[in-house]
Amino acid sequence: MAAVTAKWTEDQIPDQSGRTALVTGANSGLGLRTAQVLAAKGARVLIACRSQERGEQAARGVAAVAATKPELVRLDLADLSSVRSAAERTRELTGDSLDLLINNAGVMGTPRGVTKDGFETQFGTNHLGHAALTWLLMPAVRGAAGQHGEGERPRIVTVSSMAAGTGRFDLDDPNFEHRRYSPAAAYGQAKLANQIFAIELDRRLRAAGDDILSVAAHPGYTRSQLGSSMARSYGNRLLRTAVATGIRIGEFALAQTTRMGTLPQLYAATAPGVASGEYVGPNGPRGMRGHPVIVAPLGRALPAESGSGLWELTARLTGITPDPA
Repeated sequence: MAAVTAKWTEDQIPDQSGRTALVTGANSGLGLRTAQVLAAKGARVLIACRSQERGEQAARGVAAVAATKPELVRLDLADLSSVRSAAERTRELTGDSLDLLINNAGVMGTPRGVTKDGFETQFGTNHLGHAALTWLLMPAVRGAAGQHGEGERPRIVTVSSMAAGTGRFDLDDPNFEHRRYSPAAAYGQAKLANQIFAIELDRRLRAAGDDILSVAAHPGYTRSQLGSSMARSYGNRLLRTAVATGIRIGEFALAQTTRMGTLPQLYAATAPGVASGEYVGPNGPRGMRGHPVIVAPLGRALPAESGSGLWELTARLTGITPDPA
């Protein structure tokens, strides 16, 4: 397990010149900050997001601090055809050499709904979309192996959440077709799936002999745009207002800044000595805030049978061949 400096900050990120990173959800919040920091450190950044307009706006903001002009990749994680197109576009842009894949985007606490492919919205977007993208981009990630010096192996960073701690994954009913739907339960399940997937990906990469790191991270309790997006997803005006008010009060009292919340995934993506399979989160009480440290993965995320079960379920639902097999 790697040792982590208690006060690790962006200033300690090594030079990223010559490296290419794809950041999902890079048009706002943690994703935008991650893209800006990596670009300022010299990386070529691909901004993956659903909205062309918001993506172009984000690209202008990233370009202002970048040594290499950022590029936009249209990606709707709730639509597997969009995921396929985004993967094809990324492979074209990178020439099958992608050093960093940061699976950051997500939706939180939404009312019951389904993706374009009929999956529960949070499970389909947060897990299935990212898992599909990861598998489809493995040739590009694998193509970056050995392109840089020792300690600069390609990395896949999957962003989980403290909410995974309350999550329960049901392999028989991942889309809440037979159990009562709860926005919080669905979010917890989806973020637990992110963590299980990152650990299983590490197992599969090791078994295949791939020189690639799979690392998970969580931002603690952070003021990002996830909360406001969640509030907007409610059609009832009174409920929407109540949710938004509750989020603002909670964030004002307890949450840390986006700058601090981004540190765990930046550490996972760039810090020397990070080992595949590790989990990074804030070092403060209950992991809610602070500087990044290596933390223990959830016990529910560790069993090999959980990982293989989710892996096989994901392949069946998405229709995408897993990589590594």
